[in-house]
Amino acid sequence: MVHVLGQADVVRWFWIMLMHNFKELKVWQKSRAFVKDVYVLTSGFPSDERFGITTQFRRASVSIPLNIAEGAGKSTDPDFCRFLDNAFGSAVEAETLLYLSHDLGFKSDKNRHDYLTRVVEIQKMIHSLIQKLRKGLDT
Repeated sequence: MVHVLGQADVVRWFWIMLMHNFKELKVWQKSRAFVKDVYVLTSGFPSDERFGITTQFRRASVSIPLNIAEGAGKSTDPDFCRFLDNAFGSAVEAETLLYLSHDLGFKSDKNRHDYLTRVVEIQKMIHSLIQKLRKGLDT
């Protein structure tokens, strides 16, 4: 049996493909840049933290764009949302690591504010995308 797609089906499919092109998502682009900067930042952390906060901070930051990309590669919006939830959690983890690294004296207040502003912006963008996708599921 052959399933013929109606115009609404084609439009929906095109929209999903367009929405799920992770390289076009500003949140993926910003989180990718954040990863690079986290690597630069953590390269200045104490060497005895190489397997502690340094590694955890890098893993959390890398997880953000990876989860966005992996979710975008899924064929349904609920799957995409699940990976965006993971990306959001990783962004919150990175934010917490910023606070901890500051508490431990690994970075200056000036840097902390810049990084916090950026990671909170990423969190807001992920949240907004999740809301947008979930709203589309309700219609």
